Amino acid sequence: MRPDRLNPLFAAADSLKGVGPGLARPLERLGLTRVKDFAYHLPDRFVQRRAVSDLDEASVGENIVVALTPLEYRSSAGRGPFRVLAADSAGNVCALTYFGRNGGWAKKQLPLGETRWIAGRLDQFGQTLQIVHPDHVAEGSDLALGQLVEPVYPLSEGLTQGRLTALVQLALAQVQPLPEWIEPGLLDKFQWPAWHEALAQAHRGEHAAARDRLAYDELLANSLALLLVKESNRTRVGTPLVGDGRLRGKLQLPFGLTGAQARSIREIEGDLAQTAPMLRLLQGDVGSGKTVVALEAMLIAVEAGAQAALLAPTEILARQHHATLTRMAAGTGVTIALLTGRDKGRARESILMGLLDGSIDIVVGTHAIFQDTVSYKHLALVVIDEQHRFGVGQRLMLTQKGKRTPHCLAMTATPIPRTLTLAQYGEMDVSRLDEMPPGRQPIDTRVVAVERLDDVVAAIGRHIATGQQAYWVCPMVRESETDDIAAAEARHAELQARFGDTVVLVHGQLRPEVKDAAMERFASGQASLLVATTVIEVGVDVPNATLMVIEQAERFGLAQLHQLRGRVGRGSGKSTCLLLRGAALSETGRERLALMRETQDGFRLAEEDLRLRGGGELLGTRQSGDTPFRIASLEQIQRLLPVAHDDARLLVDRAYQLEGGGLTGERGEAARLLLYLFERDWGVQLLRGG
Repeated sequence: MRPDRLNPLFAAADSLKGVGPGLARPLERLGLTRVKDFAYHLPDRFVQRRAVSDLDEASVGENIVVALTPLEYRSSAGRGPFRVLAADSAGNVCALTYFGRNGGWAKKQLPLGETRWIAGRLDQFGQTLQIVHPDHVAEGSDLALGQLVEPVYPLSEGLTQGRLTALVQLALAQVQPLPEWIEPGLLDKFQWPAWHEALAQAHRGEHAAARDRLAYDELLANSLALLLVKESNRTRVGTPLVGDGRLRGKLQLPFGLTGAQARSIREIEGDLAQTAPMLRLLQGDVGSGKTVVALEAMLIAVEAGAQAALLAPTEILARQHHATLTRMAAGTGVTIALLTGRDKGRARESILMGLLDGSIDIVVGTHAIFQDTVSYKHLALVVIDEQHRFGVGQRLMLTQKGKRTPHCLAMTATPIPRTLTLAQYGEMDVSRLDEMPPGRQPIDTRVVAVERLDDVVAAIGRHIATGQQAYWVCPMVRESETDDIAAAEARHAELQARFGDTVVLVHGQLRPEVKDAAMERFASGQASLLVATTVIEVGVDVPNATLMVIEQAERFGLAQLHQLRGRVGRGSGKSTCLLLRGAALSETGRERLALMRETQDGFRLAEEDLRLRGGGELLGTRQSGDTPFRIASLEQIQRLLPVAHDDARLLVDRAYQLEGGGLTGERGEAARLLLYLFERDWGVQLLRGG
């Protein structure tokens, strides 16, 4: 239960004066649905203004606050601007210029002969000084001088700066101080303000230390929650699994294991033999052989007399895993079943019986394998594919399935920089597959100017005429996801007009069954060209697809480009990836595309991606979405996460040394508030007695 003192922060947005149904949608688009969201909606930048006694003190191009007295109104013919000529205390004349608005509004704000305080940017038009659309017009100096440093907030359509600023101020007025959860020594060392003051300062522009403090809070909450998961896991009782090698000895793999695979299997084998349940992340680049490692782990469980389950994020991936595992384990005699939400009637009944009586050794499926109606004879190992699709809360739910807590092996094909591994998977031990199996051909990666689009389309035609398949990924349009979909639909229509029904379309807004049907047509070879936004299923394996076109590639992050490129190069044929670039390339965009041509090492690209984006060029929200943080920037994560992790470690060690394992004492209680504040409450629930 969330502590009562946090309730004002979690009150709905419409509890703020002036928020009605009309504002709900634009606020929702920004993620502003509760008072707390406004308090943490930090400005992108600040407009700095200087108060001047007259215009002689100011420079053209400067943001100023000055007292002016309106002298005359001037309307222009046609659609020209409306001007108010006004004089300062020294007699200098300045035009206050309004475009596209009727003069009535300006006259109301600026009555002739009455002095007003004007905030805005001083410009020059011909020989005349002017301020176009003053930012603020105030009757008294107090109000105007309060605008010397003004926050500029991220907006969405339907919201103005003034409106959002007023709502943020209303929200901040509801925020009460909270007890301190940061170690006093750290506060002194970094000269950080208290939490309540830090929020106020971050919105006022006195913000370096305040912003660091708020970012640190978020990093501390995350580290603390993940370490609590780890500690809680250590106190649980799992089933030690020791295999005798009889099934693994019968595996007939086309290639020998790489050194990295053998090392990872040894680490997993060591974990499985312990009483405390394994909690391990297997990180491996696309095609590095994670499935083989997972199969070896599952066979250890079966050799030890238990069952294993593999959970995939989508039905199509579940089917693919089932086919791959069945093929690999053919000589072992192990029974592998597939269970998805689509299975109904008798077929489903027989799988459920097999899991209950133990005749099924390994089950592969979607979330359906963890529904309440599914019971196991002895489930002792859960493998989760594409780990990042499942939050920690969901991972914890899975562990409630067996009589004892099952061992858990999570896999991801997204190489994660070491810094972020701690941020996202701080509760897990990590194994890395950093070698490629023999026989994988490098993918020929080329950068092509968008002016050669017709040549690329012609090349696609020649390619699919030979019976091979291709992907076409549409650009990320910065404005919104609907624009992405419009771009994909337009490109699909063009390519379909040229190549007919052999072209299919997949994007995030399609109904799951429509998307699955399109993917199925492509995977089975009935369709030759798949046009998609970036939602192409991670891991879908179509060995016959050997050409990837990525449009406006400079708009994607390196990690994402690498993931997309990994869709091809899965068969024995030579594969090509064409990066179509727009005309206007930033320095970072150029470097990113050069790196893609230079290397196919996902771990190196992940580190480079962090370096390039850490420099402040965060591409669109969805690209920076690969960190679990809303406030901390990549630069802050790199600088402050190690400190937060160590601090959380101290707190947790103290909690678990005390009998009962609770966060006690003043700082412990404050830390509990912090977990609720950042909605890492699943961390609190793991505390014994919490």
